Formats: sequence, C-alpha cells, structure tokens
Amino acid sequence: MEVQALTKYVRLSPKKAREITREIQGLRAWKAQQILRFIPRKSARLVAKTLHSAIANVENNHNRPGEDLIISKAVIEQGPTLKRFRAGARGSAKPIKKRTSHIRIVLSDED
Repeated sequence: MEVQALTKYVRLSPKKAREITREIQGLRAWKAQQILRFIPRKSARLVAKTLHSAIANVENNHNRPGEDLIISKAVIEQGPTLKRFRAGARGSAKPIKKRTSHIRIVLSDED
C-alpha cells in the first residue's frame, strides 16, 4: 500500500527544501515527525505539514495507524518561477527569480 500527500506552489526554493527531505527519507513517520519538530527552518515546517497530511490520508482512507509506515519517497519538485525585477545602477533592471516548489511525500508499508 502506498499513500501520498502533495503540497503545491510553496514559496520556497527547491534547493533549500531538499536538504530537509534527505534527512527524513527512509525513516518511520513518527520518527520523521520528531526530527522535523526540532529543525528551525521554514522548509522543515512545510515538509512536516505535508507529512502530517499523508498520515491523515492513511488514517482516514485506509483505517490504519499512519505512524507505523515508512517514508518511501520525499521528493521536492520545482514549480513555476516568478520573475521580478529590481532597480539597478544607472537606470538598469536586475532580474530576480522567486522560485516555488512542490512537496511530495509517499508513505508505504514495510517490505
């Protein structure tokens, strides 16, 4: 059984979020929740929210406890980039890329 949760269009750079998902991949869901609770970063808070949603999907849709499942995939995909400009020297414009990401967490049974 595999259950997933997806959070789309998060205003966070994918590079920053991938640092967090590397830490929790392959762990049990309850252990990953404990780790994410004590990481003081925005990306940890958003990944924890998505993990909580995946656990709720297991409990509501399959009537099973979600904390016993293993995180088989924790993937950060790149979303659309917002392109903005900042004023530069001598009346020029400097581009700014505001990146977004999609967070996908897949929980599965122990194989």
